[in-house]
Amino acid sequence: MENIAPALLDWFYTNRRILPFREDPTPYHVWLSEIMLQQTRVSAALPYYERFLAALPDIPALAGCEEEKLHKLWEGLGYYSRVRNLQKAAKIVCAQYGGQLPADYNALLALPGIGEYTAGAIASISFGLPVPAVDGNVLRVFARLYNDPRLVTDPQVKREFTARVMEHQPPAKAGDYNQALMELGALVCLPNGAPLCEQCPLGTLCRARAAGTALSLPQKTPPKARRITPVTVALVLNEGRVLLQQRPAKGLLAGLWQPVLWEDTTLTAAETAVRLAALGLDCTGVHFTPLPAAKHIFTHIEWHQSGYFLTVPEQPAPAGCVWAGKEQLEAAYTLPGAFKVYKKLLLTKLL
Repeated sequence: MENIAPALLDWFYTNRRILPFREDPTPYHVWLSEIMLQQTRVSAALPYYERFLAALPDIPALAGCEEEKLHKLWEGLGYYSRVRNLQKAAKIVCAQYGGQLPADYNALLALPGIGEYTAGAIASISFGLPVPAVDGNVLRVFARLYNDPRLVTDPQVKREFTARVMEHQPPAKAGDYNQALMELGALVCLPNGAPLCEQCPLGTLCRARAAGTALSLPQKTPPKARRITPVTVALVLNEGRVLLQQRPAKGLLAGLWQPVLWEDTTLTAAETAVRLAALGLDCTGVHFTPLPAAKHIFTHIEWHQSGYFLTVPEQPAPAGCVWAGKEQLEAAYTLPGAFKVYKKLLLTKLL
């Protein structure tokens, strides 16, 4: 196959989206954008990107940020391990590299939360190093370009695809080439539907287009079924405040705040009252109003939430819990997206 770089780059320079991390592609900006864009659309991530940089403009600021503030800046993006790894890596960068990301692919790869793709993106885009940056978009483009039906989730196949990517990469324009492949996959060689083959600068070279197989590619291992987990939530109010409970320091949603809840069980109102009493909360004579059902999907788990709304007399918060008013809920305590249905309800009820 002839080299795709000339046609690809001509298309990219004419059609690329104007994005802040492209206009100012410092290593920190590219790193932050790539971490945010994992599991998140560009349009959804941009406001978070700008807010995060305004609060934490450089790596030393990120390294020194208080944990609750860090979580609050990330609130709504989900997958909070991403931001925790960002800070872990920032602390290492400050300790070992003077607060600046190293211009070395393997050194980047050694940092927490940075895999092969992210290391390649930073190294090529910010430092101009001739290395690959192969994400799902790039795998899809090359599966179709070569009409290759093998599983792109197989590590050996991915290595062979990466070698193909590098065969076409112009060393002097590695960053632009990598971005152009990502952009082509995002805008033209689309997943989950018909690719826009008529708009593709590589259309005359694409073997899947010629064979009529583009819609069946790439081939991936079918995802495992998610585990369904019932969750009972108690929205406990008192004097314009809601009772929040901090999750354990490790595991799902580690260290974040939530309404009082119990996983792996669907409780009746009476059973919920017993559980609240066991926490040390006085619910004598309190009316339990059922909450609307809600669902939240994690990578491997699906929460099916139900529960109750109740108002209790003034009393101290049980151990591991705090009373939070509306202002604190909006500004201080990070309530994950798993509870967005109930957060909206809370904000209408809090003073």
